[in-house]
Amino acid sequence: MKPFLLLASRAEDAAADEEYGAYLRFGGLAPEQLVRVRMEAAPLPDLELPDYSGVIVGGSPFTASDPPNDKTLVQQRVEKELASLLDKVVAADFPFLGACYGVGTLGLHQGAVIDRTYGEGLGAVTIKLTAEGLQDPLLEGLSERFVAFTGHKEACTVLPGHAVLLAGSATCPVQMFRIKQNLYATQFHPELDAEGLVTRIRTYRHAGYFPPDAAEQLVVEARKVTSTEPMKIVRNFVRRYARKFS
Repeated sequence: MKPFLLLASRAEDAAADEEYGAYLRFGGLAPEQLVRVRMEAAPLPDLELPDYSGVIVGGSPFTASDPPNDKTLVQQRVEKELASLLDKVVAADFPFLGACYGVGTLGLHQGAVIDRTYGEGLGAVTIKLTAEGLQDPLLEGLSERFVAFTGHKEACTVLPGHAVLLAGSATCPVQMFRIKQNLYATQFHPELDAEGLVTRIRTYRHAGYFPPDAAEQLVVEARKVTSTEPMKIVRNFVRRYARKFS
């Protein structure tokens, strides 16, 4: 099988390694089947899409919709490199799954309005599939309503006309969308379970997602939640797009 490519941009090793391990676990992948590139650490190497089964963009502490002058040089580089890669990915309708930061990157690339109107704190949210979502192969086997973990400062306020809305929630109308046939972005985290969320709460307690002194209560609340449905998206993505070497 050709490996999948995970484009990550978390500088904190604990959160970065937890994210990578989650995609391995829930995708049913061996380490050699998921190539991780930490974009925050070095410039993106030359990539040939035919070498991979699909591209996954993990979450990020970056906020894509912030004014350019508020972004670090690293964030500006990462977003420029992602935009260039998305030019190729979208043109080829190449399998793509962007989790959380994927909404900001793919959404902005495709003309969506991304801003801070529908930001959500770190915690559990009830997601509801649209009629189109219920029919989408990447959401096969999921309940119409399910619990997922979120944590984001920005979200999609207006989708471009050519996008298909697949899921939303009471607090964030655009929780998942599709571009063309094979390009997906979720606002919730399909790879995140309660212990993964605990890692992120503790890693990002001073990153502006919540008051720092609320961290331990958020940990307690996270551990009360069982979330198993979103991970089916990761598994479905791997099963649908795994490609043999040719």
